[in-house]
Amino acid sequence: MDKIHEIAGDGALMPRFDDGMVNMAELIRVMAESPVDEIMDARADEACEGGNRRDGHRERKLATGVGTINLRIPKPRAGSYFPEDLIERYSRVDRAVIAAVSEMAANGVSTRKAKRAARTMGIDRMSASRVSRICSSLDESVADLQERDLSDVTRPYIWLDATYAKRGDAGRVRSTAPVTAIGAGSGGYRRLPGLDAIDTVSHGGWRSFPRSLRARGVDGAICVASDAHEGLKRAIREVFPGAAWQRRIAHLMRNAAGNAPTRQRKGAVLGILKAAFAERDPELAREPCQLATAQIEGFCPKAAEVLEEAGADAPAYLDFPYEHHVGLRTNNVTDNSNLPGVTRLSFRT
Repeated sequence: MDKIHEIAGDGALMPRFDDGMVNMAELIRVMAESPVDEIMDARADEACEGGNRRDGHRERKLATGVGTINLRIPKPRAGSYFPEDLIERYSRVDRAVIAAVSEMAANGVSTRKAKRAARTMGIDRMSASRVSRICSSLDESVADLQERDLSDVTRPYIWLDATYAKRGDAGRVRSTAPVTAIGAGSGGYRRLPGLDAIDTVSHGGWRSFPRSLRARGVDGAICVASDAHEGLKRAIREVFPGAAWQRRIAHLMRNAAGNAPTRQRKGAVLGILKAAFAERDPELAREPCQLATAQIEGFCPKAAEVLEEAGADAPAYLDFPYEHHVGLRTNNVTDNSNLPGVTRLSFRT
């Protein structure tokens, strides 16, 4: 800890910005670098107690969450010494940085932006190619998720979600559809059993994803919730026969209100539908939905057509326990999931 004591005893040695303020990031980096070197020195001395001698150091840079630190790894004359519990062989990046860069990639941050973010952390060398190599570790996690056996638990509720995104492919940028599946088991926990990127042009593209879930053991579904993609609806009927399909109510309401010609009528459509879907009694809830459609037809026929096309799929959630209604008729489950973690739901009966 000599270097730390030296800095603490002489304020002039404190790393500072141009305006005189202490550079806390650089100070933390120095404080992390010094004890690591001293730990390695002490261990090397222990390894040389049998008559071996040390023969200088070899320097190694390591990108960490507090910046790039310079490691002075001792070299014995006989044999070798390497602090494998401090740094991985051949690695120039700490695990915390790998996790941070991987998370940025998972959230859609480009390699160039990840490079700039690393520079703000004090990492002086983080090329776009290194970011790409770090993110390649995500491929193993995705492959494991796509191949994992899912027959360990029954999943009565499944949420399928799809969005559109652009991705690079052989030097070209093209549109693709990342799809995810979240399943709630009978114990009340939700997990991410699968994700993929599919071709939405063909029905086979939609069908391949839920079929892969069934092939890996997803069974016992009694209700599948998704958006009203026609190809996805058809795939659900074919792959999960007998399961009810629940259309996202929030999306249905937006679709209906989107056909209103004025802002006032749009607000009226949303207000009527919110009141209709707020009914708690399953025996009475379907009647307000029918009345709402009739009322909206009087001033916005196109919005009423959207509701009529939805038909019995909109209130499908009413056939299940009341405490499950919110999760089934909204997209909160997919929006609030921390993938690929495990989150508790109020789906316990």
